[in-house]
Amino acid sequence: MGGLQPAADREACDRVTLDNPKLHDLAGATAWRAAQLAAGRRVVLTNGVFDLLHTGHLFYLQRARALGDALLIALNADSSVRALKGPARPVQTEEQRAYALAALACVDAVVIFRTPRLTAEIRALRPDVYCKAGDYTLEKLDQGERAALEGAGARIEFMPFLPGFSTTRLIERIRAAGEI
Repeated sequence: MGGLQPAADREACDRVTLDNPKLHDLAGATAWRAAQLAAGRRVVLTNGVFDLLHTGHLFYLQRARALGDALLIALNADSSVRALKGPARPVQTEEQRAYALAALACVDAVVIFRTPRLTAEIRALRPDVYCKAGDYTLEKLDQGERAALEGAGARIEFMPFLPGFSTTRLIERIRAAGEI
């Protein structure tokens, strides 16, 4: 039973085009947001890398979604993930990560952002609620993003981590399992 080599496997995966109706560019996400507003729905915005979805992510996203009527995820583009996490990340491409997120019932829309900060997206999307994980505080938020959130009238919420879950820890466990 042959199969593809790891490099060939990754190249094959990178060539796959995934149909993802929940994935929008910023203009599409802004139109989606306007439709939510017209329908009287409260939109929650969160952002992150979401490289390998794990229990901690799922817990967080379900809790974030419960803060409103619709959840919009601003997903870090591959280039920003490399800048934040190093050259070996992301493990999955932005298209693959967006597809996985969109498959979740608690996620209503996804937009990929390509800038270091989310300020322009916040100004365009004007969320009702902005949610971040518990390692953030008001003081740790980027001041431009915070000003954009305050300008939009967004309520800012911080969700606690589910202890013991992180992508880095998951990658370490996968590597260790491969050595058994």
